[in-house]
Amino acid sequence: MSNCLPKLTAVLPSHRPGALFILTISFLLVASVMFYQRTGKDTGGQFYSSPTEIRCEQFFPSPHHAIDGGSPASPGDVFFVETSNQINPSYLFTCAVESAARAHPETRVAVLMKGLAKGNVSLPSHWAFSLLSCFPNVEIQPLDLADLFSGTPLAKWYLQAQHRWEPYFLPILSDACRIAIMWKFGGIYLDTDFIVLKNLKNLTNALGLQTHDELNGAFLSFKPKHEFMELCMQDFVDNYNGWIWGRQGPELVTRVFKKWCSISNIQNGMICKGVSALPPETFYPIRWQDWKKLFEAISSSELHNLLKNTYAVHVWNKKSHGTRLEITSQALLAHLYSQFCPATFAQIKDFEEQSRNVM
Repeated sequence: MSNCLPKLTAVLPSHRPGALFILTISFLLVASVMFYQRTGKDTGGQFYSSPTEIRCEQFFPSPHHAIDGGSPASPGDVFFVETSNQINPSYLFTCAVESAARAHPETRVAVLMKGLAKGNVSLPSHWAFSLLSCFPNVEIQPLDLADLFSGTPLAKWYLQAQHRWEPYFLPILSDACRIAIMWKFGGIYLDTDFIVLKNLKNLTNALGLQTHDELNGAFLSFKPKHEFMELCMQDFVDNYNGWIWGRQGPELVTRVFKKWCSISNIQNGMICKGVSALPPETFYPIRWQDWKKLFEAISSSELHNLLKNTYAVHVWNKKSHGTRLEITSQALLAHLYSQFCPATFAQIKDFEEQSRNVM
């Protein structure tokens, strides 16, 4: 760009005002591009500095002990999955992993991301990866879909699905991943729009009701090779329809549970043949229809009463992702960030201050 500047100024005197105008516009354009490259943007629309160095001791006054290494997945792990090629985690994604890591300090938290290059030992330069690297129990790894589905009824489906277009393929791919992970490895699966409040290890062979008669697979906790998960994989293939939202997700786990129990209606908190349908307040204290309540002010006492029987809060990112959160407000979601993912909360505050300072 600097080589172009003499050419712009070396013009006839009669054209000099026009040249100065072009020069000014060019300078502003270059400055704006440099500013954007310097700050970057979070997937939620907020600014962040990139690359960012995170000082782990700022958030952990006492040293954390590393979890012993082992296979890429072990029974009892907590799993998160990103099935798109995104490698720039949002605030909510980062909070989800941080809250799970804090609630399970002795458990490996495996974050499997399709966008990460296989065999690459270094993570992309992004503030979220720097922050999550502070947690010795967090492992961020590539998601090898062919390997995950191998040896399951989903292998043939995945091979065929890659050659056709479907409107909900990414969420359906996530639905397939979670049941394959639970069957192969067991442990706990969580969607990346959960904020974990309590340790989940005492919940085994369980999933949560999102309404009085519909289950949701956003949280799953099962032992490896459990028959219920095997039935879910088989139903996924036998009753597949990629053109109906939720067909392979909530509808799937609901119809399999009803078959499993030979019932037409699911009772709140029922246990059937060793599998538990946990009450809605356990993971879905805010219904998806009421997602805006996450951004409404709430007192500490109201928050305590709302969440007294809750293990984790589903934030319904499909509905809420475009809504701006004032992180220092008294909104329910701001309370959750502050209490259960304080490192992410601190970074958001810093980024908002940076954004205000440059405006």
